[in-house]
Amino acid sequence: MPASDTRTTSAPVAQAAPQAPTLVVDGLDVAFGRGADRIPAVRGVSFTLAAGECLAIVGESGSGKSVTARSLVGLAGPGSTVRADRLELDGDDLTTLDNRRWRAVRGQRIGFVLQDALVSLDPLRRVGAEIAETLANHRIVPGRERAARAVALLDEARVPEPELRARQYPHQLSGGLRQRALIASALAAEPSVVIADEPTTALDVTVQARILDLLAAKKAAGTAILLISHDLSVVARLADRVAVMYRGRFLEEGRVEDLLRDPAHPYTRALLAAVPSARARRTRLSLPVPVPAPASGASVAASAEDRCSYAARCPLVTDACRTEPLPRVEIGPGHTAYCRHPAEPWPTVPGGAAEPVRERVDTTADLVADVVLEVRGVGKSYRGPDRVERAAVQDVSFTLRAGQSLGVLGESGSGKTTLAQLVLGLLPPDTGEISLLGRPWSGRPEAERRALRRHIQHVQQDPLGSFDPRWTVERVVGEALGAYTRRSARAARDRIDELLHLVGLDAAVADRRPRQLSGGQRQRVAIARALAPEPDLVVCDEPVSALDVSIQAQILDLFADLRERLGVALLFISHDLGVIHHTSDHVIVMQSGRIVESGPVDELFRAPKHPYTQELLSALPQLPVRA
Repeated sequence: MPASDTRTTSAPVAQAAPQAPTLVVDGLDVAFGRGADRIPAVRGVSFTLAAGECLAIVGESGSGKSVTARSLVGLAGPGSTVRADRLELDGDDLTTLDNRRWRAVRGQRIGFVLQDALVSLDPLRRVGAEIAETLANHRIVPGRERAARAVALLDEARVPEPELRARQYPHQLSGGLRQRALIASALAAEPSVVIADEPTTALDVTVQARILDLLAAKKAAGTAILLISHDLSVVARLADRVAVMYRGRFLEEGRVEDLLRDPAHPYTRALLAAVPSARARRTRLSLPVPVPAPASGASVAASAEDRCSYAARCPLVTDACRTEPLPRVEIGPGHTAYCRHPAEPWPTVPGGAAEPVRERVDTTADLVADVVLEVRGVGKSYRGPDRVERAAVQDVSFTLRAGQSLGVLGESGSGKTTLAQLVLGLLPPDTGEISLLGRPWSGRPEAERRALRRHIQHVQQDPLGSFDPRWTVERVVGEALGAYTRRSARAARDRIDELLHLVGLDAAVADRRPRQLSGGQRQRVAIARALAPEPDLVVCDEPVSALDVSIQAQILDLFADLRERLGVALLFISHDLGVIHHTSDHVIVMQSGRIVESGPVDELFRAPKHPYTQELLSALPQLPVRA
């Protein structure tokens, strides 16, 4: 019977043959190095992906998510060894491809959207030319039609003024526009599969919503999407299925609503517990689980690659977890976990609390405290290339007291970072005044402010960019103590060790250089440096936006501890509504350089009054409520 007739018969759709998967991955292994230096990055990963389906792979940094994604387009990296029992795209074997044939697959059959569009897009080419390259490489349209097709693709990616944007360079676009331009380039050849590796990281919530809407529209049109993310709320909005990855292996898989609502593996449960939310406000996000004693006298019956990789961090670990092969357990239809103790209650921890009850964090927010910072009617304008003055900050006023945390919320371009630079004294205000500890701060020469400088410190989004890569951590932290040389840093070593201990780092870290540290360790070093002069105020500009959920939880808990123990005031700038709600006592919402709403954080999140605040909160992706 012709296919057109089949669609018009009364036969039940369920009896039709199942659709063949677009992408098949079976037994994927990726390792770097050889011999004794061999490091396994991906171990035995298997999944299928059908047309119009989205599979999300989640996990913390270093779990193997991006290596898995890059292996599927032949870009695992130098020194890598990739093996798979099956790696097929629409029935074609990808394991036999050489570099030339991989180039034919990339872009045309598999689109790849990377996290950092500014790095991925050529800074020397206009955006339209970047998209046209894909059309030229795969001979999608004739040369004379490519410029018009590039504009049409930008329009389909919901880029405003696509003709103008096509003529601009990447650095002239906002982060959200760059990301949409990158998606337009990835979709130019209409690939059957799109791999999106952290496509919304560091984007504000409204831009994030537009990116997710765009990907959802492509999925609805039949494109298969592999989403790599550490943001579980993003996964909940877009994915159909989710796989939780840790140290190169899938530990739990299932439908997104099942896995996020009823997680079985201890690692999945810890990830979900670390997400800032209204329920978690003023509680610790990193769970206080005991460190189990090592196995004693147990014979090892399985290789290291077959045993549980999470055993060292798991509060439910037993000797069998460390010595026996990892079992596969069916939790429900399509829901599996690789664990000996799925969904078991967490053991009682010291102090009597058990998961998900977390240790309460005290706050000084309700105490009457001295005013640390006062901002009165501050404004700042810039003159653009067209010689037109544009206001970045307009008539901003607020007060911050000792031990308080004031959240500054708003999308990209709202004036948050300019406000931070004004508060730090890095920019002079055009109008208004700023006082620090009751003394004038703005409008004074730096020589007069120098005595006050130690009372206000800064934690940036990317600490690596603010560290001298040649210096050890000892010198990085020591500089804030006035120890500018290697010899003076050694003399201040006891205080440096004390600061590292305060932020949860071992003293041995002092002898390492910034690039030898993880992202979370670098952020802790930045906080230690900020605390060295014993400040009264720390300005935090997107300090956790690039961190995975586990490390983010540890850093947010650290800030809460420091407020409690040291009485430090925080000016906390973030585009992440969950982070602001969790960390702040009061919040100001900025739009186009102005404060459009302010108030106690619980009250503002519960009943926002300004339409812009309502729009921000409505764009926030939500996790399914756990049973």
